[in-house]
Amino acid sequence: MRLFSKIADIWRHEELRNKIGVTLGLILVYRIGSFIVIPGVNSDVLADQMNSLGSGGLGDILSLFTGGAFTRASIFALGIMPYISASIIVQLMSIAVPAVQKLQNDGESGRKKITQWTRFLTIAIAVVQAPGYLASTVVSVPGAVVNPSTFWWFSAVMIIVSSTLVIMWLGERITDKGVGNGISLLIMIGIIATFPQALIQEFVHPDSTVYFFLVEIAFFLIVIGASVALVQGIRKVPVQMAKLQQADSQMPSGSGARSFIPLKVNSSGVMPIIFAQAIMFVPLYMTQAESFQNNSFLQSLSDFNGVGYNLLFFLMIVAFTYFYTAITVNPNQMADDLKRQNSFVPGIKPGRATAEFLDAVLSKITLPGAVFLGLIAILPAIVFNFGLTHSQTFSIFFGGTSLLIMVGVILDTLQQVESYLLSRHYDGLMKSGKMRSRSQSPVGGLGG
Repeated sequence: MRLFSKIADIWRHEELRNKIGVTLGLILVYRIGSFIVIPGVNSDVLADQMNSLGSGGLGDILSLFTGGAFTRASIFALGIMPYISASIIVQLMSIAVPAVQKLQNDGESGRKKITQWTRFLTIAIAVVQAPGYLASTVVSVPGAVVNPSTFWWFSAVMIIVSSTLVIMWLGERITDKGVGNGISLLIMIGIIATFPQALIQEFVHPDSTVYFFLVEIAFFLIVIGASVALVQGIRKVPVQMAKLQQADSQMPSGSGARSFIPLKVNSSGVMPIIFAQAIMFVPLYMTQAESFQNNSFLQSLSDFNGVGYNLLFFLMIVAFTYFYTAITVNPNQMADDLKRQNSFVPGIKPGRATAEFLDAVLSKITLPGAVFLGLIAILPAIVFNFGLTHSQTFSIFFGGTSLLIMVGVILDTLQQVESYLLSRHYDGLMKSGKMRSRSQSPVGGLGG
């Protein structure tokens, strides 16, 4: 009954109802586009080739992120990954290039210019990736392309690049007009689209039994619970507010309210996973070139279940967690906000001392969060190599990138929905009226 009550509350909230409608409509456009095959390509021949080669490797992950568009030679074959790659490059430049740093500090005008640069860079990356994708995945399959003429190559590349820009536009529109982060939602939808098929493949596998399948599902639920705990985990830093003013009355000095700053164990969310995964696609593309096909080092980095791939993937996730936390959580800004609001951390001097204290706390909780994030990310390779799953496709969901993205994006979207409900004095989605990571904080923007 509570579920239906919440749905009724959402329906009565006109603004939220419209935003959800826009989000679902744009997602539908994205899913329809993923089934439109590039003109001149025989998708049946490609499907037969994929079935004969079996599953495994980074190609499966590329297909996973695009909802199968990568393997069926869809116009959306590249998905949103060129935009993610461009975002990574721009964010790295924001640390190394002073001109980009200055733009970030210029407010809204600077952010608009950075967004424009990211879009142009997305086009450049897509122009490079599109011919590589066509050569390695489509044209290399005998009979997949009836007439791979120069005109076909030009038109196919232009279609893929233009479609990638359409996906980027869909993601931005969802973020602006809908609910949730549009880019993350599009990735999540692609992942969820292939989950039912993976579940069925695992159940009907010749070596699978009902008992083994139930044990798998139970362990799968435990991993989901651990992922939720990672995303929701916070460290509460106590804050004392000097005075509490209400209307015309003022409480006596020394009786200020107590609150806390909720510092997340995983402040960076799923972005380290997405960043690291985007970079791990590079060896896959490089091994398609003749000059690198016999390179054993690059081949090892293209093996989804290999030690080299998973070790590098783990280290990159830890590094990106620290990097993204550093650029998204600013202890100096938090200390300044506390000082302006006549608030302080008990036992810590306001200003620089508070900033150093918050930075130290953040560093301590980020390490276990980053390590745990990395372990969950490489869990699919562990469970598959030890025979805990029979299907390679299902093992990809068993923790790893796919599960973390789904959990993180779903929780973030639910938090946004909850904030709309609370703004209209409806109860939240949880019985407590608020999700854990949206605790009240005197420092704006840190509640999740």
